[in-house]
Formats: sequence, structure tokens, C-alpha cells
Amino acid sequence: MPFYHTLGEIPHKRHTIFRKPDGSLYAEELVSTEGFSSMYSLVYHCYPPTIVKELGEPYSVEPKIAREKHLKHTSLIGFNIEPEDDYLKSRKPVLVNSDLHISLAAPRQSMTDYFYKNSQADEVVFVHKGSGTLKTGFGNIKFGYGDYLVIPRGTIYQLHFNDTDNRLFIVESFSPIRTPKRYRNAFGQLMEHSPYCERDIKRPQNLETHDEKGDFKVLIKKQGLIYPYIYGTHPFDFIGWDGLHYPWAFSIHDFEPITGRLHQPPPVHQTFEGNNFVICSFVPRKFDYHPQSIPAPYNHSNVDSDELLYYVDGDFMSRKNVVKGQITLHPGGIPHGPHPGSVEKSIGKESTEELAVMIDPFHPLMLTEDAIKIEDPNYYKSWAE
Repeated sequence: MPFYHTLGEIPHKRHTIFRKPDGSLYAEELVSTEGFSSMYSLVYHCYPPTIVKELGEPYSVEPKIAREKHLKHTSLIGFNIEPEDDYLKSRKPVLVNSDLHISLAAPRQSMTDYFYKNSQADEVVFVHKGSGTLKTGFGNIKFGYGDYLVIPRGTIYQLHFNDTDNRLFIVESFSPIRTPKRYRNAFGQLMEHSPYCERDIKRPQNLETHDEKGDFKVLIKKQGLIYPYIYGTHPFDFIGWDGLHYPWAFSIHDFEPITGRLHQPPPVHQTFEGNNFVICSFVPRKFDYHPQSIPAPYNHSNVDSDELLYYVDGDFMSRKNVVKGQITLHPGGIPHGPHPGSVEKSIGKESTEELAVMIDPFHPLMLTEDAIKIEDPNYYKSWAE
């Protein structure tokens, strides 16, 4: 997130002597992105972050593609993903391309015996069910229903849940996750017409310095493999840090919808962007106020992109038989639109309570074996009913 933040203790000048109470030096680390050309943070550790005691055999978590090419309106029943105890094992990639991987997860237990780092992808973890705390060396962020957790690549973290009933919608982006460019001024500040602002961003708080030696398992993901590392010091041994590269959170409930006299196009719902895709938030809002407006969305031929909707809550007036956790994928190349009767039914409606996350990728999404297991095979026929 492009604004400065700092926690803990840091020296007056960077790259200068910074000693512990016993006279030894803290270990300075530059965490930088795009070489030295983009956002970065300077971190001060109790110990060098390089002390590796053991390296285990890597194992694959590469998505297994079941349907690489397709031209079929598709629906996945997301809550049919079975809960599992372990966070990483519970993550099931369902839709993927070269720009992003989309996974569903239903973990029952907190991460307590290992730490995790995605070394090549920013992660956006949308919390559909559950609450808890995202723990990192940068500090802690409490999360709950409707939060987007934005975890930049290279961040070692743990998720601690308050109970066992958790549902997550996860996007791994192989490019940086950013706020929409058109909502930022030349200085990176979110402008007045943005649907959210810096006040809505939850940044890390309550820095907990773990000055500990021992055996600490860190599972590091790179190029579809998990590398088990055993470090000799606690990953959260930060005494302080400052910069612009850190995890943050934003609640979908704080997104302020943009409305108009006539139906507004999906870009008004944009919340984040990556390379070749956008993430949008559909939230409760007033409908169009032209006396002859049709609130239901028009039929749409998305020629250059797929369209994915993850249904969170509420009543979706353009769709029949929608359930929480359902994913609909409308591939580029064929039109999609409201279900039969939905247009007429929407006329005169003043508002909607729908809540959903939308992703528009500009390269086609492929379905994995985990996706096929939860697919509704007859969804493509739903317009003929």
C-alpha cells in the first residue's frame, strides 16, 4: 500500500549503527520489490535473517489442470470444498492462468507449528467466514467477515483463527496488488472520487518482538513447489521497521458504491488491480434513479476477458438459485446476462443487498481437478429455463 508506516524501534538514519542493549548490533534487512525500483521496507532483526539450519525436500503444490481450453458458462459450488485442519492443505486452487491463481480454503486450525511465505506472489485473502489475527514480523492485523488481507510477496506469516468454521477465497497474484491507478494522484494518495481512502486501511499494529533461537519451520512457496526450511531464529524477531512494503487489510463493508441515474458498468466496483486482471467489490447500494431505469445488468459480450463472480451474501436479482460461496465463470467469447425474468422483476427496485467479489482476468482461466469436483454441470443451461 503506497503510504509510509513504521512500528517499533529504528535508528535515526538508515544503514547506520543500531545496537542492542548488550552492545551487539541489530541486523538490518532491506525488503525491496522490482529490484530497487518499487516499494520497500527496512527491517531490523534481533538476528540475521539468514541462519538456516536445515533444508527439506521440496514438494509440489502445482495446480492440476483438468480443462485448459473451454467456452462454457461454469459454476462452482465453493462451500462443497471440504474443511481440513491444516491451512496450506486446505487451499484448493480452482481457477488459474499465468497471471493469478484462485483458491478456496476451509481451514479448521490455526498455523501454530510452522510459518508460511509465498516468495513469488502477492496474496489477497478474502475472509468469507471466520475471524482471527494475521501475524507477521511487521505486526498483527485482526480480521473478520468481509476483510481482504493483502499480503505482499516475501512476507512470512501465520493465520490464527478464533474458531474452526472458516471459509477463505484466495487470489495469488504474480504481479503486485495495487489500488486502482485512476483513484490515485501523482503522490500515491487516494483521491476524493475513490470509493475508499486511507482511513479505511488497516495496517499492522502491536509489534511483538520474538527474540528467540531454536528450530522454526518456514514453508516457502516458489514456482509451484513448497520448500521446507528450518531457521535457527524466530521469523518475527523484528525490533522495528519502516517503509511501504507491508501487509494490510481492507473490509468490503467499507467500500462506498458509486451509483448513477442509469446502470453503472463494472469498473465502478474496482477495488484492486494486478497485471492483466482487476478485483471488484459488489456491495449493498441504491439502484439507478432514472424514472425508466432498468436496475438489472444488461446482456454483455465480454470479448477480451473472462468474468468471475464469487457470491458472498445477499439476494442477487440477476441470478436464480445462487448460494453463498458459489463461483460463476463467464468466459470471454460468448455473451452472458441476467437469468430469464430477472430484468422485468428488477424494474422499480430501489436497492440491493448483494455482496460479491468479482475478478476480470484478461487471459482465460483454466479449471483444475479440484474445480471439476465442485462444478454444477448444468449451469450453462440456466438461461433456457
